[in-house]
Amino acid sequence: MHPLYVGMPGMTAYVGFYEVCYPKKGECVFISAAAGAIGQLVGQFEKLLGYYVVGSAGSKERVDLLKNKFQFDHAFNYKEEPDLNAAVSDNTSFKQNIKHHCLSFNQSYEIDSELKGTFLKVLISTFENVGGKILDAVLLNMRIVGRISVCGMISQYNLEYPEGVHNLLQLIVKRISIEGFLVPNYDHLYLKFLELVLPYIKEGKVIYVKDIADGLEIGLAALVGLFTGHNVFF
Repeated sequence: MHPLYVGMPGMTAYVGFYEVCYPKKGECVFISAAAGAIGQLVGQFEKLLGYYVVGSAGSKERVDLLKNKFQFDHAFNYKEEPDLNAAVSDNTSFKQNIKHHCLSFNQSYEIDSELKGTFLKVLISTFENVGGKILDAVLLNMRIVGRISVCGMISQYNLEYPEGVHNLLQLIVKRISIEGFLVPNYDHLYLKFLELVLPYIKEGKVIYVKDIADGLEIGLAALVGLFTGHNVFF
């Protein structure tokens, strides 16, 4: 058993999704920085519950990892998208898949007339790790009464002038809930987390991959890679 399954990354994935997003089976979910230590576990937990899972990552290798190893339904490289708002909706074949996988929204949202073939129009839950422009795109495309769990804002770390979020009006118009969290505040739920994840691990339903930097001489390059998308987990 990899220790990160039941350590901070696993617990963070559990808290941010199960305790903050309050998931419901069949919902469509987006994860930013989805190939990272936490995002990869969030996506796998969601798939096990029957969600339609879409993730963003910063390289072709990471996108391939999400789709082929973690079985995400769709993934895209945000660095290659000139318009993040249209990053998913421009894919015709994906539009058809969305109409198939998101029928559970019909009781409160007209798929055929309102969805218009896009994914983000039916986004009900988001696990946010990046912030900035990706969060802006998410806010524009969340469904009414959507939920956003904020785990991190990696695009804003160490910036001299952090970017503002421009689409906060959507919180009012769509009654979106957005909540940040710190894992230590949920330590009392650790046994509950283990009850969920240990059966998945024993049955081989959850995997964990990591990028190993061997040697102190490459430590600095490995650290920089965390912020540039060069660390690929295989």
